[in-house]
Order: sequence, then structure tokens, then C-alpha cells
Amino acid sequence: MRLWYGIGLLVVAAALAAFGWHWVAEDPGYVLLRLRGWRVETTVVAALVILLLAWALITVLWRLARWPFGAFSRRHRRLSQRRLGAGLIALMEGRHGDAERDLNRAARLDSLRGPALLAAAEAAARRGEHGRALEALNQAAQSAPQAARVLRARVLRREGRPAEALALLAPESDKGTLTPGGWRELVQAALASGDVRRAREGLAPLQKSGALGNRAYAALEVQVLVATLNAAADGAGLNTLWSQLPKTQRRVPAVIDAYARRAATFGLTLPAMDEVESALRREWSPLLIETYGTLAGDDVEARLRRAEGWLDAHPNDATLLLTLGRMCVRLKLWGKARQYLQRSLALAPSAGAWETLGDASAGQGDAEQSQRCYRNAFAMMRGETVRPPSGQASGVIDTTAIALEERDEHGVPRMRE
Repeated sequence: MRLWYGIGLLVVAAALAAFGWHWVAEDPGYVLLRLRGWRVETTVVAALVILLLAWALITVLWRLARWPFGAFSRRHRRLSQRRLGAGLIALMEGRHGDAERDLNRAARLDSLRGPALLAAAEAAARRGEHGRALEALNQAAQSAPQAARVLRARVLRREGRPAEALALLAPESDKGTLTPGGWRELVQAALASGDVRRAREGLAPLQKSGALGNRAYAALEVQVLVATLNAAADGAGLNTLWSQLPKTQRRVPAVIDAYARRAATFGLTLPAMDEVESALRREWSPLLIETYGTLAGDDVEARLRRAEGWLDAHPNDATLLLTLGRMCVRLKLWGKARQYLQRSLALAPSAGAWETLGDASAGQGDAEQSQRCYRNAFAMMRGETVRPPSGQASGVIDTTAIALEERDEHGVPRMRE
């Protein structure tokens, strides 16, 4: 298609030249130039050609005169670009001192001043030189004010001054002119300073910007919602807030866990249990299973029976076994608790299971065994080696996963652990 456009333009240009030549040939015009006794006579066409040649000659002479200075500026530009690239590579490799040096040198070129100073500030911040980082940001603000503001807020937040970071971003937030990175820093600074209202307000524009992927945004949203629920002042306010959340947010296990635990602190155990049980009926969640066993209340026996019913469908869930063990300990069913806890430890050792097994051993009057279990719990939390209790070999506990038969929608059996 471009070829045909080019051919068409050439045809039009040829036609215009032909008609123009005939028009000029009929009357080429006359130009007379007199200066201090000099007299020049020519046609209009020749005068135009002379002017064009004179303009071209002047342009060539001017560029030849500027060439030495242009060569120096081109060399300066090449060196600055090379230093910028080397500084960015050093920043990614963790050589923050080299990165800061190269980036500050690259900032001497005006066209690279903004990005080079921003990267230099990031390098200084990663070295812990927050004063140097803020100084570089003061200079970068002249070239890239919005980016410098966002990075300054990040430096302040990392330095443990989230309130100052939030105050820096608040005016732009009220105007709705923050960049995507600014909204993210606003949410994180608001979370760190305890301003959950600001954090929730920043979620909508951040999601709209698409700056974060689905997984990263969902994780940040969960943090904000959990902090919001934990900040509820009383049970009525908590229930009002919970009812105002969209259904999709009320189905996130971490959010349900936060609501249930906060509601339990206000004595709203039954609503908390209802939410947890409803969520478990929709989708199995080890987090909510643990919450189910740790919530206070006088209905432990009923909860234990209900949880033992879940064991038929999830016999190899270590968290469910730990929850059953904890409820048995609360009911002083020591022997039953030990069976559940030993099975849980065999499937997935955890500090909580060792601690609860220590409680069960203490309830049976076995102080020595209880101390060993507690030591194992502390060892797991510190990442140290865990030693099995005396008189219990590692092979005594059944570690074989129970296989269940399942059938698909066509009735064909399939096995899973």
C-alpha cells in the first residue's frame, strides 16, 4: 500500500513540475540588484536558486564551525548514558555504593538528571543512608516532582516514619492525582501508621490503575481489610463494617479469620462460629480450621463432634488433627488428644502441635514428657533439631496417609490422599 502511495505522489509531483515549467517559461521574470556600483540582472528562477544555494552554504559552514563543540557534548552524552546503565546494573546487583557513584555522575547530563537522581536516591536508601537519599530527592524533584514525592514517601516509610510519608501523599490523594506508585505507598503508609480509613480509600484507585497484579493486589487488600476489622471499637461497629463489605471480600479466609477473632473478643462467639462454619462448608481452609479450634466459648463439645465429622472427609489434614487435639485438651480428654496430636505431628510437625501435646502430657501428670514437648516446640520456632520424646520411636506413630475413594461426575472411582 505504501508503494502505491509513493508512486501516486511522484505522478502528482511530475504533473505539477510540468505545468509549473510551462508557466515559468512563458514569463521567467526579471530581478535587478544594484549596490555601490554593482549591477546584477537575472531571472526570478535563477535568483531563487542562488538564494537556496547560499542558504545551504551558510548552513554547512555553521555546522562545521559547531562540530568541535558538538563532539564534546556527544562524548559527554555517551559517557553519561554509559554511567546510567552501569549504575542501574550495580543497583540491581546490590553494589549500592558503586551504583550511587555512577548515577550521580550520570545526573550531570540534564536529560538524564531526573531518572539518575531517583535511582541514586534508591541506592542510598538501600545502603541505609536515608539523609543522602532525601538530599538526592530534593534535587530530583526539580526534574521529576511526582516520582520524587513517591520515592520520598517510600524512604520515609522504610525509615520508620510512616506518618510523615502519609502526610506527604495526603494532599495529592485528596485531589485524586496520585500516580499508581503513590497510591500503593499511600496504602502501605496508612497501614503502618494505623489510618485504616486512608488505606481503604486508596484501594479503589490502586485497583483501577492496574499497577499491581491480581495476586499482589489481593494480598494488599487482605492486609487492609484485616487491619480495618481489627480496628473496630466495639461489636456493633464490627458487625456494621462486616455487613458493608462486598460478598467477595467476606469469603476470603484471612478476612473471615480476622472477623471471627475480633468478634470473639467482643463476646460475639456465635456470629463468629456461624461465619467460620459457613466458610468451611463452601471451601475447606486450614486457616479457618485452626480458628475454629482456638475461639473461646462453652460449646466445645458440640464443636468437637462437628469437627470429628469433618475428619471422615479430611483424615490427613494436620491442622484439623491439631484442632481436634486442642479441643480435647480443653475438655481434658488427654488420651484422645494425644492420639490426634501424634497423628498431626507425623503428618506435618508444627510448634503448636508440640505445645498442645505438652499440655496433654501435663494433664496426664507426665511432667518429664511435657517438658520435652515444650522444648521441641521452642526448637521448631527457632529452627533447631527436634528430638522425639523418650520411649517413643519415630516409627511408632502411624505416618501413613489414609486413602479415600472418590468418584467423579461420571461415577468413576479415583483415589487421593
